[in-house]
Amino acid sequence: MRRWLARSEETLGNHSDRLNAINIFPVADGDTGTNLYLTVRAANRAAQECQSSDLGVLLSVAAQAAMEEARGNSGTLLAVLLAAMAEPLQGANRLSAPLLASALRRAQIRSWSALSDPIQGTMLSVLESAAEGAATVDDALSGDDSNRALAMALDGAVEAALAAVVKTEYQLSELERAQVVDAGGVGLLLVLDSLRAVILHQDLQEDLLDGLAGYDVHKPHIHEEMPVVDGVEVMCTINLSPLDAASLRMKLDELGNSVIMSPMVQLEAPDFYRWRVHVHADAPEQTLSAIRALGEPSNVTVSDLRAATHDHPDS
Repeated sequence: MRRWLARSEETLGNHSDRLNAINIFPVADGDTGTNLYLTVRAANRAAQECQSSDLGVLLSVAAQAAMEEARGNSGTLLAVLLAAMAEPLQGANRLSAPLLASALRRAQIRSWSALSDPIQGTMLSVLESAAEGAATVDDALSGDDSNRALAMALDGAVEAALAAVVKTEYQLSELERAQVVDAGGVGLLLVLDSLRAVILHQDLQEDLLDGLAGYDVHKPHIHEEMPVVDGVEVMCTINLSPLDAASLRMKLDELGNSVIMSPMVQLEAPDFYRWRVHVHADAPEQTLSAIRALGEPSNVTVSDLRAATHDHPDS
């Protein structure tokens, strides 16, 4: 797991520019690669410092660090994925095909529920396909926990994820018009192939990204031709009860879009959790007021989405 996160950081760092170049959904601000890289970097640093041999504990520590420093939609979803994968791995010190299938399925469920408006053609559909790919192999092998079965499940997950990435171009009209695949989906594919590579002691597949729409290194930064985006991205961490969290989600849905809320850890106070919050909104002060009405947020960041596209010709 430590080697996986280290390899993922290296891989996303190497591919961040191309991921940024094709980032046009949900906002054409060209930062998906950077956001994924910085998020997994936080996870990797925490994992390297964690001495536990329990896979669930290790990934929980990594996920919490990633959640605290998550960047953007894609980074937040990656942090949610790590946190969810940790749950079925509690108490295990070795990954197997059944555990991989359970971890990816749990990640799929948690990720879809974290968003107020989950959409096909994004990281979510790629994760869903990866989970189905691993589960199909695991079912066919009747829960075989051998290394051979794990290798087959990893191959199945990556193959299914790749097929899902290719489909994203036609699942979202924005991607189809720009003739690109989803940047977050490609980032997730790279993370999954990093897991396959370290466990099987192999390199990443050289031809994995060949032919993906818009991913050629000679293609321009496609997002730069998209309309300038108004509004802000607000992110924070806050301690709330599930009831208050549901109320906050409803309010944020009224004030903006791309709402993601996910519990990070249960607190000592009864029925209270630490939540990571993400939203795109037009009115930052009103949005922050709605958050502060229910608790005092920490790790607050407010990023100007228009500033992220300042180099557009019409800005």
